[in-house]
Amino acid sequence: MKANGLRGGAVLLALLGMLVGCAETELAVHNAKRLQTPPGATSVPQAGSYKVGKPYQIANVWYYPHEDYSYDESGIASWYGPGFHGKRTANGEIYDQDAMTAAHRTLPMPSLVQVTNLENGRSVRVRVNDRGPYAHGRIIDMSKRAADLLGFAGQGTAKVRVQVLEPESRELAMLASGGTAGGSIAPPAVPVETVAVQELPPPGGAPVQTAAVRAVPSPKQGGSDAGPQDPRVASLVSPEPVVTQMRVRRTQIYVQAGAFTQVANAVRLRARLVSLGDVQISKALVGNDSFYRVRLGPMADVAQADLALGRLLGNGFNDARVVVD
Repeated sequence: MKANGLRGGAVLLALLGMLVGCAETELAVHNAKRLQTPPGATSVPQAGSYKVGKPYQIANVWYYPHEDYSYDESGIASWYGPGFHGKRTANGEIYDQDAMTAAHRTLPMPSLVQVTNLENGRSVRVRVNDRGPYAHGRIIDMSKRAADLLGFAGQGTAKVRVQVLEPESRELAMLASGGTAGGSIAPPAVPVETVAVQELPPPGGAPVQTAAVRAVPSPKQGGSDAGPQDPRVASLVSPEPVVTQMRVRRTQIYVQAGAFTQVANAVRLRARLVSLGDVQISKALVGNDSFYRVRLGPMADVAQADLALGRLLGNGFNDARVVVD
């Protein structure tokens, strides 16, 4: 009986040892993940490296990355978050869904852009540090934080206008190309969420002055142990979660099948597409050249535009895209 008791005690001690070992292993793995993965709040941003990239093809569509400091496009935005949080972006950064960043298919990385939700007038600045999106003709993929501030995280998509901020983007390119590309830059010490009222200029119009501003503290973001940094540089690398309120203008969604310099070509294409719905030909001046755009629409919503775009792509119109006017 005594021998059995000793054996039982030995087994119990062995089991306790195994449990302690498992707990220590689990703690080590947890700590390792904390070191490798950004926390839930915004981590110290990385400047990344400057990258334009070569032409590439996805799903039979070619994309041509290039510098375009006059870029100004309206279309459909989406957002991405949990499935990519903590992973590498296209220019080598660690993606943080709580930072003010975005993915674009062709703009240089990094670039600073102004994104305005055309449905509610909310506008934010984000830094482009990734490639995408490639689904349904979206023109930009916002971080979860940026989508929250723009007010479309719940619905998933929104009509937006994307404008490159030229001076800031040129400075970002210089910083990322001049040896600071992996350096940590601390965000401003006290970030705020600001709501301002502003008149949204028509595409190509000059910006106007802010009429009114109201600022409230935002939830505290992750800090940094780094020393003091130039606030101006920090605001470029890590844009503040500032919302500017623009006045809303009425817009429509179309699916553009093609654009031609000869109206006869546009007429022929329209004849091929009449079975798909309402087809319009509109004239647009691009620089000194006139183009005749062939478009389906206007569409009732993004879902209807997605269906029309899918039909065009399925019939070989690989240059078809969703546009907002």
